[in-house]
Formats: sequence, C-alpha cells, structure tokens
Amino acid sequence: MAESESYIQELFADRIGGNRYGKDTAVYKFEKIRRARQAAVEAKPDVKLIDMGVGEPDGMADPGVVNALAEQASMPQNRGYSDNGPMEFKEAVAKHMAEVYGVENLDPGREINHAVGAKNALSFLPACFINPGDAVILTTPGYPVLGTHARWYGGEVYNLPLLEENHFLPDLKSLTPEQLDKAKILLINYPNNPTGAVATRAFFEEVVDVAKANNLIVMQDAAYAALVFEGEPLSFLSIPGAKDVGIEIHSMSKSFNMTGWRLAWVCGHPLVVQAFADLKDNFDSGQFKAIQLASCYALQHPDITRETAAKYSRRLEMLADTLREAGFQAQKPKASFFLYTRAPRGIVGG
Repeated sequence: MAESESYIQELFADRIGGNRYGKDTAVYKFEKIRRARQAAVEAKPDVKLIDMGVGEPDGMADPGVVNALAEQASMPQNRGYSDNGPMEFKEAVAKHMAEVYGVENLDPGREINHAVGAKNALSFLPACFINPGDAVILTTPGYPVLGTHARWYGGEVYNLPLLEENHFLPDLKSLTPEQLDKAKILLINYPNNPTGAVATRAFFEEVVDVAKANNLIVMQDAAYAALVFEGEPLSFLSIPGAKDVGIEIHSMSKSFNMTGWRLAWVCGHPLVVQAFADLKDNFDSGQFKAIQLASCYALQHPDITRETAAKYSRRLEMLADTLREAGFQAQKPKASFFLYTRAPRGIVGG
C-alpha cells in the first residue's frame, strides 16, 4: 500500500471493486449520461438542450395528485414511518389492477406491497433468493440493476438477447439445461426498455410454462405497462397460472409523471411478496405516507395515464418520421417513450 494511501483503501468489499475502488474509471452508465448532459449545458448555456439520455417524463404530476399530496402532507397522522405501507394504497392498487389490467382478486394484505421506486424493488429482490452459485436470467439490452445485485450476492447472470427479427422477445428455447438448472429468477420487461416492444399473451403463456417446468420465479418489470398506443394494456398476472410463478413490478413514475416521488408496487405470488416485505423492513422504513395516499388519487384516475400515452404516441410518430427523413430506418414503437433504431451506415462513434 502506498504511504499516502489510507488503510481504508484496503477495506472496500470486492463487490464494488475491493482495494481498486475509486481508482478505476468505470462509472454507472446513467451517471455518465448525467455528466455529459451537465457538461453540454455548461459549455453552451444559451442553447436549448434536447435531452435524449435517461428516460424520464418531462411533465408535471397531475394537479389533482399534487393537491392530494398537499392535503395529506398536512395531516399529523401521516408524519411517521410507513414501514410496509398503509392499507389504503394497497387497496387502491388492487382496484387499479382489476379495472385497468383485468387482474382480479389480488389480496391487498398478502399479494401487494409498495416499494420506494421500482429500482429499489429490483435491487432488493435478489437478496431474497440468490446464493453463491445461483443464476438469474435477464434480457439484453435492458435495465441492469437486478443483475448487478445478483452478482453482488455471488450469483451469475445469463443474458438473453432481444433481436428485431423476433420482435424483441427473448428466445426462451435458447436457454441450456445447465442454465435452467442454475437459474432461480427470470426477469422480463414489457413494454420493453429500450426497444418499446410489447409482449403478446402467447409469449406470457410461454413464460408461465417455462417457469413451471424449470422452477423459475418470474419477475415482470411493468414500469411502462399502461403506456401503450394500440389496444389495452396487458399484465403478466392476467395470464392463467402467472401468479403461481411470479410477480409484477409497477411504477407510479412513468405512467403518472411522478418520477421523483419514488413509489412503486410489487404484486403477485404471496410468498414472494412476503419475502420482499420482510427484506424491505431491513432496508428502509417505507415511503412517506402522504405520497402513498396521494397516489391513490392517481390510481383512481387512469385517464391521466391514457392522456400521457397519447402525448408520447404523437411525439414518437413525429420523431420516427423525422429520423426516416434523415436516413434512419426508424419505426414508431407500440409502447413506452423509447425509440430504438439502427444507426445508418457510415455513422461512426466520436
């Protein structure tokens, strides 16, 4: 150890780099994007920036939700820790899942629990299941957080590619017997980040069959579930047998322009939800009750999400048209606020 280095340099956990922590140049990819954005703003403060970095709604939460928050925040009974959350929010979720997605009979007390954002849920869940030598299956490209935490617990990550020729659905038949034997979790994400693809009922049915045949826990990241441009939103839990094999994670952030409010929910298999709740007790003390109770207003007004989806649909149609004029083979996605397309030939990285 260099004389000038603190002994603390030798004490970092291997999962974050061990004694090399702070010396490597690796940076969380979203932090790289934020730094690039800040540098661009500082370099040209008089030029309006079109930010195509981290996906984040640019609209305010609905005034009715904001007013509900102000009202709930002023109530003394909401000032304390919420722990695993007020029953009012869980009941509002159960009703919302039934009315919007056709998922009936979710038990608010046993099959629903809130999270301080979907990212927290994806971060916490591997701790419930992954031991050294276990594995998780993730689709790629995709949101990496669950895989990162699985590795931290000694697990392995198997990546399933999302290819255009398969409509950006993973080929579950490509998994080897060894992979299926070691894997405990299959993480899927539809509507998909970043491809904008949507799942079909047939695909979800296949997922249920594969999970039952191979003892997999399915975790469906449904952060963009209601932001669809054609037809009705589709929940994994609406598929017969889905609740027997897994859970779905929903978010207030994208569907209701409530990104900074940090609220999501986990619903589905009661034992998985219970494990998440027990683990969560040891990670946080719950989201502010006023935010959860104000979110009940949002859940009771799904028209907020439908209006947001219509806005993204208009924007993406214009963006796809513009990109095609510039030489891209861009197609408007069926959902989300992402547009995933190949760069034209001749484009090289800077």
